[in-house]
Amino acid sequence: MRTEYLICDPQRPDPEAIAKAAALLRDGQLVAFPTETVYGLGALAFDEVAVARVFAAKGRPPSHPLIVHLAELDWIERVAADIPPLASRLMDAYFPGPLTLILRKQGRVPANVTAGGDTVGVRLPAHPLARTLIRAVGAPLAAPSANRFTEVSPTTAEHVLNGLGGRIAAILDGGPCSVGIESAVLDVTTNPPTLWRAGVLSQAALEAVAGQPFQRPRQGATAPSPGQHPRHYAPRARVELLPSGDVKGLESRLARWRAAGRRLAALTISEITAPPDATLIRLPSEAAAYARRLYAALHELDAQGAEVLVVEQAPDSAAWEGVRDRLTRAACQSPEFDAEASERS
Repeated sequence: MRTEYLICDPQRPDPEAIAKAAALLRDGQLVAFPTETVYGLGALAFDEVAVARVFAAKGRPPSHPLIVHLAELDWIERVAADIPPLASRLMDAYFPGPLTLILRKQGRVPANVTAGGDTVGVRLPAHPLARTLIRAVGAPLAAPSANRFTEVSPTTAEHVLNGLGGRIAAILDGGPCSVGIESAVLDVTTNPPTLWRAGVLSQAALEAVAGQPFQRPRQGATAPSPGQHPRHYAPRARVELLPSGDVKGLESRLARWRAAGRRLAALTISEITAPPDATLIRLPSEAAAYARRLYAALHELDAQGAEVLVVEQAPDSAAWEGVRDRLTRAACQSPEFDAEASERS
């Protein structure tokens, strides 16, 4: 399959590019497009066959539901039913923006969008190009991140092309994403509400608007939310996660892996001394700025062929919840090396 590459200024969208992308989507094809969080892989939310193509392109198990993206807030009743007052308060505060609400679904939403469940994740993106495209399509789009399953989410069109080029119909290039990690996901059908995924919006901020505390998912509970696989947002390299501020530990691990002969990289906030042949990327000490650059840094290190990535965990505070979740999942079940390398390390 040839993937069309359509460049479009978010502030002055090219009518021809938008019309082309919208026509492909209405025809049941897949189009990647920018949101403020990450690039999404869009399909008509009410077209079961088109949605199935999303799972095939990503290699995504059908047990992982998709988030439905809207162009306007008043579209929500097309996909969701029995919207509680709590949801309305949260939408007033955070729509459009990086928040997904889990609501009771309308009957017309295909089962493969919701992994067979009776709830649906709904989001109103804050990116002007995303909403222009969805409006041109005239229908909501089901859109997970535009990458292969469990791999690092894309924050540029180039990331999408590298991962899904030849597997999808088109990519709408609207420049880099401004938030950089996926939306927070809150289930408002439970009492108390369940925060399934943290984002740049902290639990404390969301609870303040909701006027009540949230619960976290019970272990083993069926997830109505994406992003719950233990290993997720993961580069190809082995990721070793060390505590925030552990400069000596970071330097020690780098030295040991260098002795094992591995191609090394490090991702830190703290200033450290890395081996001369290791790639060191220092990210900002402010949570939102770090989140904006995280996935781009992981893509860069993958492109350089790093085998081992030593990462400093983010600070343990409310503002960093979303970043800490992404780093923890990226490090889970990292690739193992052969016994000889393990012994040398």
